[in-house]
Amino acid sequence: MKLVTSIVVMAVLFITNSVTAQEKATITAEVINVSSDTGKVGFALYDKASFMLKPIQAANAKIVDGKSIITFENVDFGDYAIICYHDKNDNDKMDFSPNGMPIEDYGASNNVMTYGPPTFDGAKFAVSEKNVSLKIKF
Repeated sequence: MKLVTSIVVMAVLFITNSVTAQEKATITAEVINVSSDTGKVGFALYDKASFMLKPIQAANAKIVDGKSIITFENVDFGDYAIICYHDKNDNDKMDFSPNGMPIEDYGASNNVMTYGPPTFDGAKFAVSEKNVSLKIKF
């Protein structure tokens, strides 16, 4: 009886873990044209509700040969956007000139750049069933 109970418990755990694993994905984002290897690149992952407020996940990455890569893990399926910037002076914030223009390079998923901040609709991409890999340009 203990053997049967153990087998049933193991089967339930295996099925539960399989379902959970299928509902999450990994997003890899790479900035491919950083102007120098000085500083770092800050990446922020948003959904529509959190866009430009508080990121779902955020991380900094080193710059090597003008490229910077980050991986966001355990991301639920859905629509997301990534915003990133080159923190040249390593002060953990994006710097602006007195007139409000950014003085550090920045980019967003889908590489849609306008005369203004990125929008969720312009930067959004879907995460479903497969891991996602993005190349972002400043």
